[in-house]
Amino acid sequence: MTPHADLVIVGADVYTVDAARSWSDAVAVRGDRIVALGEPAVRELVGPRTRVIEARGGMVLPGFQDAHVHAPFAGRNRLNVDLNGLVGRRAYLDRIAAYAAGEPDRPWIVGGGWAMEYFPGGTPRKEDLDAIVPDRPVFLFNRDVHGAWVNSAALALAGITAATPDPPDGRIERDPRTGEPTGTLHEGAAYSFNDRHVPLPSREEWEDAILDAQAHLHSLGITGWQDAWVTPATLDAYRSLDSAGRLTARVVGALWWDRHRGLDQIPEFLGQRETGTARFRPTTVKIMTDGVMENYTGALLEPYCDGCGGHTANHGLTYVEPDLLAAAVTELDRLGFQTHLHAIGDRAVRNALDAVQAARTANGPGDRRHHIAHLQLVHPDDVPRFRALGVTANCQAYWAQMEPQMEELTLPFLGRDRADLQYPFGDLLRSGATLAMGSDWSVTTANPLEEIEVAVTRVDPENRDNAPFLPEQALPLPVALAAFTAGSAYVNHDADAGTIAVGNRADLAVLDRNLFARAAGPAADARVDYTITEGSVVYERP
Repeated sequence: MTPHADLVIVGADVYTVDAARSWSDAVAVRGDRIVALGEPAVRELVGPRTRVIEARGGMVLPGFQDAHVHAPFAGRNRLNVDLNGLVGRRAYLDRIAAYAAGEPDRPWIVGGGWAMEYFPGGTPRKEDLDAIVPDRPVFLFNRDVHGAWVNSAALALAGITAATPDPPDGRIERDPRTGEPTGTLHEGAAYSFNDRHVPLPSREEWEDAILDAQAHLHSLGITGWQDAWVTPATLDAYRSLDSAGRLTARVVGALWWDRHRGLDQIPEFLGQRETGTARFRPTTVKIMTDGVMENYTGALLEPYCDGCGGHTANHGLTYVEPDLLAAAVTELDRLGFQTHLHAIGDRAVRNALDAVQAARTANGPGDRRHHIAHLQLVHPDDVPRFRALGVTANCQAYWAQMEPQMEELTLPFLGRDRADLQYPFGDLLRSGATLAMGSDWSVTTANPLEEIEVAVTRVDPENRDNAPFLPEQALPLPVALAAFTAGSAYVNHDADAGTIAVGNRADLAVLDRNLFARAAGPAADARVDYTITEGSVVYERP
């Protein structure tokens, strides 16, 4: 007699995301595996102890996988000063002041999530923080984690004055008349400050942060992710959580490449890779090749405009020189590592592709599944190279919309011709590239449905009357769904997930509606009713 199922889902439209994009109408799960599809077969497996989820009018998808997320740091923000989701300078200051008043014994005020668009020139000032927290250092990363807002106490503690030189990989924002630091640290200036002065969380604090982030991601239908910034401390926290049975997601860890070092760090990655667990596999290395457009550190082939119709001499920053980048990717590839390359500007994208090409030339084709994230500006000559080199385009689709940061801090400094080359996801699809999707949370929303809506419409879900941003680069709904499921599972070397098939791991998301139905409305209006990992319900909408 065939054993009964532990869990069945009936009444919903089941979108398998297989190669044929086929549909079913029911799923049965036993243990951690899918054991049947289709209502007749599924009904036969219902027994007295089978949990039956009636999902009438709903939709079952493979669990979403986020190919680029910062779960520990996002969770840490949520447990400290979380500015994500707030609108404007006043709201930020009110939240910071309330947190500081409620935590009078904390020696530091830390957190992040502020947006550059709410400050003149994208740079907040120390005086605002001094007025509400004069007695303790404050350090708050911005939402894209490429800059930090600090108060006078923090600057004094670090000894940063008008005489302090800028680091080679960053900038201290200064008063143009006096040279005094104004309270914003960019790129390497922010990272070095954080590394040297901000107290490190304990392993228990990192565990709490990861668990908070995991609960939030599960509530959005996410069953696995690639953590795009794994440090030795967060690696230990992931391992500890899995050993204790508290990590319910599948996580690939991207070990952080220290751009101030060279190939000498690779043996350390080899040792860290050996510490992986069943649900946490540190098999990738993350390399930041440039910064971001908004603070003019994204690496460009041609210099930035000055915002007034002319050009500057600034081409942005290259954090890992092309020869070293090629050598690093080649050696990592030879040793079996995947590389996860941050590239915002067109020069950074070209350098990253050149590095993968060097690895293929030296080592031959393999199955490392190297991927390049962000891809804000891609030169048309480089679009077909993704398919030719087997490089996955890791798309942060939510960014491909017209919003204040784009309007005020990006378009004037790129110029019209380059502005039209941003986030070319449609061109990448038409060229045959493999697409994956990630949120970069907590930079922006972790909600895959909001990100998928922007991928399809190129419009902000909160301002749906806006004109679409470069609509020719929009993706069809089936492609966007596949990128956030099968595409990201492919990047994560997760052959047991990303599609719904008998024998696959039972990682599933149940939505309250079929996104393809005529009356469904926009994707971001849908809600996740259940999230299932390895056959267990880890989230149920209240």
